[in-house]
Amino acid sequence: MPRSTFPRDRFDDLPETDRVGAHRAENPRMRGWVVLLWAALATIVLIAAGIFGTLLASGRIELFPEPTPTVEPEPAVTPVIDTTYQVQVLNATPEQGLATQVKDLIVTAGWADSSVLASGAGSEDFPETTVFYVNSEDEAAAAGLAEVVGGANIEQSDAYPAVDPAMKQLTVVIGLDRTAAGQTPGPTP
Repeated sequence: MPRSTFPRDRFDDLPETDRVGAHRAENPRMRGWVVLLWAALATIVLIAAGIFGTLLASGRIELFPEPTPTVEPEPAVTPVIDTTYQVQVLNATPEQGLATQVKDLIVTAGWADSSVLASGAGSEDFPETTVFYVNSEDEAAAAGLAEVVGGANIEQSDAYPAVDPAMKQLTVVIGLDRTAAGQTPGPTP
């Protein structure tokens, strides 16, 4: 290959040395353990960021959760014994005579004998004794009757409406909880 001739410049007259390339002195303050510490710190930060990002993407963490509404407790009903109600007592157990026993309890508490009707129910497997009422204003009277029959549940339901809409009626359905181990219906101590 032919050699090209260039005009001489200042780089042609450099002194001869045995050094080749650029040499920089090593930074005396940089130690190996400092590099290792920074690498460990960077690794921990990256792992934490990855875990947080994964939890955020999967929906397990919400950055700005919406506050949940607080539920106000329902006011407790004060039981009232109101003997103006008609009471229907239904025995929903296989044991005979429970409706009559509960009727006697109710009459003893102040209801007129003609205001309380005892009969059998259409089923014999009702789980817990319950006093049913139709209108919300009857809840206090239902709670009072539940105390009279011995701590029964109360429940609002249209399943047992009064025959006469002008008449106020409560219905006691005796459940299997009154038949176990010789329990007799009666007020709780």
